[in-house]
Amino acid sequence: MLEDVVLPIVAILSVFVFCPLAIAYSVRIWRAPQLPPEPRMPDEHVRRMQELQTSMDAMAVEIERIAEGQRFVTKLMSERPAGELAAPQRTSKSQATRRGS
Repeated sequence: MLEDVVLPIVAILSVFVFCPLAIAYSVRIWRAPQLPPEPRMPDEHVRRMQELQTSMDAMAVEIERIAEGQRFVTKLMSERPAGELAAPQRTSKSQATRRGS
């Protein structure tokens, strides 16, 4: 008699309780890998970051220009003969008037 009652109870439980639980759990597992949406930066921050990038680019161009000038001057100085590197001696005003007289 116990076997006559247990079989229908197990069948009813598995159809009406365990199957919906299994379906709900599988749907939950299937949807779980979705990541939350990325937080969006405010437009003001985006604009300021673009201005900062533009400023950095302009500074990089100017620094490269200065470095190119230094390389050019260094090249000119290295190509001169050793005697030309000394600065010309200046004559004082009094010496210039003595020579002229």
